[in-house]
Amino acid sequence: MATEARQTPARPLGLVALAARRARGDETTLGRMLRSTAFRLTALTIAVLGIAAAAIVAAVGWSVSRDLIASTEAAIARDVGDLKRHYAAGGLDALAAAVTDRSRGEGPTLYFLGPRDGARRAGNLTRLPPSLAEPNAGSTFRYPTKAGNPHTAAGALIELDNGLVLLVARDIEEQRALLAAMRRGLTWGLGALTLVGVAGGLLVARHILGRIDAISTASRTIMAGDLTRRLPLAGTDDELDRLSSQLNAMLGRIEQLMAGLREVSDNIAHDLKTPLNRLRNRAETALADARGGPAWRDGLERTITDADELIKTFNALLLIARLEAGAVEEAGTIVDARHIAAEVADLYEPMAEDAGFSLIVRAEHSAPVRANAQLLAQALSNLIENAIKYSRAAGGKAAVAGDITIAVREAGNFVELAVGDRGPGIAPADRERALKRFGRLDASRSQPGTGLGLSLVAAVARMHGGTVRLDDNRPGLLVVLSLPRAR
Repeated sequence: MATEARQTPARPLGLVALAARRARGDETTLGRMLRSTAFRLTALTIAVLGIAAAAIVAAVGWSVSRDLIASTEAAIARDVGDLKRHYAAGGLDALAAAVTDRSRGEGPTLYFLGPRDGARRAGNLTRLPPSLAEPNAGSTFRYPTKAGNPHTAAGALIELDNGLVLLVARDIEEQRALLAAMRRGLTWGLGALTLVGVAGGLLVARHILGRIDAISTASRTIMAGDLTRRLPLAGTDDELDRLSSQLNAMLGRIEQLMAGLREVSDNIAHDLKTPLNRLRNRAETALADARGGPAWRDGLERTITDADELIKTFNALLLIARLEAGAVEEAGTIVDARHIAAEVADLYEPMAEDAGFSLIVRAEHSAPVRANAQLLAQALSNLIENAIKYSRAAGGKAAVAGDITIAVREAGNFVELAVGDRGPGIAPADRERALKRFGRLDASRSQPGTGLGLSLVAAVARMHGGTVRLDDNRPGLLVVLSLPRAR
């Protein structure tokens, strides 16, 4: 047992050890650079360039070597042919004279005329190189020069009468030196290319890792809850900058949505707290009323009315959520916005007259749109209800004498349905907030309503590829619902 207590866990090896070091964050900067994609791509590029350079140099070297060998063989063949003609015309003496004449002076051509094992009769080689054993065949051999260092030559050995041989060869030391220089150049070039590539890869990897580390640091701050932080930009408009710009735009949108969510949550809590308290108080009051049954009935009726308002609020929220999620299928039929406006106006005309307003529809000609007729009618209904509600004074009378207008008109490739009133209107600074869910401009939220009317209209517009804008009706508010015109 004591032995078991002293045992230590085995250390992670290989990939496990690397993963452990990454988890502890103690991996070296060089290791991170070597593992980076930038370094790997640079190394791969250098490898491809190195292979391509080696192949090109090898091909050039082979071509040069082949041409040099062909040139040497052709020169030797011409020389051999001329000497054979001298031998055929004048015999051995004529051949010896021709070889002696050609052996004078310095040059790359080598000659030997004489027996295989003896001294020369003519030529600039004192003896036949011992490596040339096969007669009538070309071969390469080493021979001593006057400077003492041996050279390499290639030639043809011709068997003659009387036990004599003729060797015609050419010094190819310069050719061999040229090919060796090419090989050395290739080796040094590939070495330099590799070193430069590795150094460049490390520099690129260091630069990229520095930017990625900055992005990672900002990302960790954002994940910790600071949604106001943004990813850094280098100002180079490269791939990382464009990606960071897109992510920053996404973060901005997320921040707006989170702020809107907090605002909606607060508004929901406030708007539901009041009716729920009212429901409870009425039920409690009805139960405590000494009249009994009649008081209970009256309390239940009022409770049902308040419950209907709550259900209406939740239905509106669910419909907006379905519209924004695309869960409501858009009808593929073409409808005339003019007819829908006229039908909704007929429905709300008695309500407008009771509030002291005239409801007027202005439509010049047909306005076809591809839309869900029921949702479009509901959006118009919300706009008319808002126009009537906010144009009335606290006592229920019209605050300003005037009409509520519903205008249907074409605007380029769009059809606009504009509902205008003569109420207090909405200040330009508050118009964007008015289109949000529970976006009520009454800070105390003492006025009746849920603040979902314009939000539902905006959701319907987005579903049909349109927009909603709030303008000044001078005086009053003009809400313009713009939808694409159907062909």
